[in-house]
Amino acid sequence: MASSEDVNVRICGQEIIKYDLEIKALTQDIINCPGPHSALAELNSRVKEKFNKLRLRIQDLEQMAQEQDTQSNRLSILMETESQRRQMLSNQTAWRKANLACKLAIDNMEKDELLQGGESPSTRQRKVTKESLVESSSNITESLMSISRMMSEQVKQSEDTIGTLATSSKTVQEANEEFKTMTGTIHLGRKLILKYNRRELTDKLLIFLALALFFATVLYILKKRLIPFI
Repeated sequence: MASSEDVNVRICGQEIIKYDLEIKALTQDIINCPGPHSALAELNSRVKEKFNKLRLRIQDLEQMAQEQDTQSNRLSILMETESQRRQMLSNQTAWRKANLACKLAIDNMEKDELLQGGESPSTRQRKVTKESLVESSSNITESLMSISRMMSEQVKQSEDTIGTLATSSKTVQEANEEFKTMTGTIHLGRKLILKYNRRELTDKLLIFLALALFFATVLYILKKRLIPFI
């Protein structure tokens, strides 16, 4: 059975992958965002939240690496941490580029509408194209979110495993404490038995000495009384 530390590392890695997929999906949404700026701001707020959670989990993974017992496990987890950190930086670059491109597209569309006093055929065509892109990318986004949900379910299962491990560990500890108590009781009983055996031997020796003294006294008395007449 895997240790609780291994399960924690696995859960952390799964959560990192989940946040990575969610950031990619939101970045794709930004690329396809038709505006207005408030909608873009909402998407950016969600991306920032995901990046904060991702950054914290990467830090947790790095801390877990330092707590490993073996050098091989420590190096393996540190390498994974560095890989995830590079992936996060790549996602940040893609997010900034998508954000800038979307802002420029929204600004240009608003300028065209202001200059032409309404929607021109070209503007409507761009909106139609934009909507088609959004629709085509929605399937990709949905697929990414589906993978993210699957990762969440795996994380939940791993958390249940940790709970089971914790319960098993508590049971083993209780059994160990009970065993220590029984060992102490047996040790005390052994000491008492040895003590009683020594006391029994001492009592027998005292009885023997008392009998010897008694017979010696009797012999002495008999000797004193009988010798004068012999």
